[in-house]
Amino acid sequence: MKAVSYRTYGGPEVLEYGEAPKPKAGPDSVLIKVKAAAVNPVDWKAQAGGLDPYLDAVFPVIPGWDVSGVVVGQGLDTPEYQVGDEVIGYVREDFLSRGTFAEYVAAPVRTLAPKPPGLTFEEAAGIPLAGLTAYQALKAVQAGKGDTVLIHAAAGGVGSMAVQLARHMGARVIGTASERNHDYLRSLGAEPVTYGEGLAERVRALAPKGVTAVLDLVGGGAVTTSPAVTATGARLVSIADPEVAALGGRLLWVRPDAADLTELSRLAEQGVLTVEVAAVFPLDKTADAQRLSAEGHTRGKIVVTVA
Repeated sequence: MKAVSYRTYGGPEVLEYGEAPKPKAGPDSVLIKVKAAAVNPVDWKAQAGGLDPYLDAVFPVIPGWDVSGVVVGQGLDTPEYQVGDEVIGYVREDFLSRGTFAEYVAAPVRTLAPKPPGLTFEEAAGIPLAGLTAYQALKAVQAGKGDTVLIHAAAGGVGSMAVQLARHMGARVIGTASERNHDYLRSLGAEPVTYGEGLAERVRALAPKGVTAVLDLVGGGAVTTSPAVTATGARLVSIADPEVAALGGRLLWVRPDAADLTELSRLAEQGVLTVEVAAVFPLDKTADAQRLSAEGHTRGKIVVTVA
């Protein structure tokens, strides 16, 4: 099969496009013909060695954890899916090796959910990692009616989904973003504020009694503003800054979860959760897709498609 892989840590320049062994579906896995795979910052950060303290790499590594595609083969015990089913998945193992930037991927059924029928494969590929991160972070802070949730980096891939999901849960949302993305956040139902110096004062102006929950989706010290903007008993979660623990919050590492992903698929089919696709690249141009992602200025998902 055709795939993109790397034999050593590095930037986009270490990616190679060529032949790779076609994977086998294990007893609780299905074989998926990949239609699209979304690019996430963790892909190129892991490729650069950023996850080496946590995950072993078995070279050559095929990057990518997000996928949408069609089931073309079954393991010995996979009654959940049949050949021909369209699925999405956050196909992450506890080591780096067998990713989704390939013609085929073997995926445990615990990582999969039905693809929303109304979405394209490109749109659907953008749901799993970003959607699960947002959903699990909001569940961690128990967001719901009566809450005012502050979301740092609200216009990003995870943040935009967190805004939509929090609003669906009944929460009021204040989101930090650059001014050029303020209208976009308003369209999602958030009240935008510009990040940077004076952020605490701007948040307090909107929520004088303090916010009741904080989602830090960017790191870089954003969570340290929390004591100045939160109400007593506020819940905090960060996906990027371990210092959140010192503030009584939780550092969250998103987990594959079939039930959570199925719920996200349902919400996407209902139009509650939308996915903006910013750019689409063919598989052999995955390096260019990574370069665009690393620029950090793209709103919406960057997707690689497999012919």
